[in-house]
Amino acid sequence: MADSSFDIVSKIDHQEIANAVNSAAREVGTRYDFKNVGAVLELSGQNGILIKASSAERAKAVLDVLQTWLVRRKVSLKHLDVPDEPRLSGKDYRLDIALKEGISQENAKKIGKIIRDEGPKSVKSQIQGDELRVTSKSRDDLQAVQNLLRTRDDLDVALTFTNYR
Repeated sequence: MADSSFDIVSKIDHQEIANAVNSAAREVGTRYDFKNVGAVLELSGQNGILIKASSAERAKAVLDVLQTWLVRRKVSLKHLDVPDEPRLSGKDYRLDIALKEGISQENAKKIGKIIRDEGPKSVKSQIQGDELRVTSKSRDDLQAVQNLLRTRDDLDVALTFTNYR
């Protein structure tokens, strides 16, 4: 019997991000507590979100609305690279949020170490660019690895399992 495998990736569903940003922007535009504070929420390019407001607290409140909509759309908040504090730009406070996609080499090594140390012994993993390929003779062992990685909270990357063969 041939080896079974799956890939571990970190991909963003850009359509879901756009839907969440549009819904959050609509909510910000209609809510009373955001009236006359210059709150703006928009996509900036393919890999970024821009939040502008007249005060740092209002910018953080808009970020909270955005995160709520992302959770509703089942988009992991680990994809967001949010700065600690809004920066002052002219008279507006800005939050430039970058979207993280792909698994870095150090995170791939960390995931590989978790699989080696805590996963079934018959499972092998190898790094392929910004993804990880996991192979084993047993499909049950592969599902055990998926469950192991789903329960880990110390990973700072959102994982998706694809190409299950």
